Amino acid sequence: MALIEQRLEQLGLSLPAQIQPPPGVHLPFAFVQQHGARVLISGHGPLNPDGTLAQPLGKVGRDLTVAQGYEAAQRTGLAILASLQRALGDLDRIKSWTRIFGMVNSAPGFHEHPAVINGFSQLILDLYGRDQGQHTRSAVGMAELPFNIPVEIEGEVLLYA
Repeated sequence: MALIEQRLEQLGLSLPAQIQPPPGVHLPFAFVQQHGARVLISGHGPLNPDGTLAQPLGKVGRDLTVAQGYEAAQRTGLAILASLQRALGDLDRIKSWTRIFGMVNSAPGFHEHPAVINGFSQLILDLYGRDQGQHTRSAVGMAELPFNIPVEIEGEVLLYA
């Protein structure tokens, strides 16, 4: 078993199935696109194990607490890892996490976006360690996100040559 898969198992975490979009929704883009050692990751949201959108939906600071937003960001990280595994075949191919852009579906006046996106960052650091997992990051609030998801995250990783 690969190292990252072992760490996921040790943490009691599993990767979800590919997203099952709501009825009538077509997603005509790549979730992961590799260009040499550079891998671009499209925006992902939190998923249940079967690939459906995870609950609760809504705005952090109104419909969700910071703790629920943190959990949504962690679930989003698992969705990203699942897409990377499907595209790359092995999560151990990732040399470094370089850039993350975290978006939070925010209630007016909410300003704890970094605390929410920490759910993603901590997951990656727990799995990859500081050397590989340390990444640059933005954590911003949005008026709306697709399907009313509380968190959307996109990013970039580098692969071993």
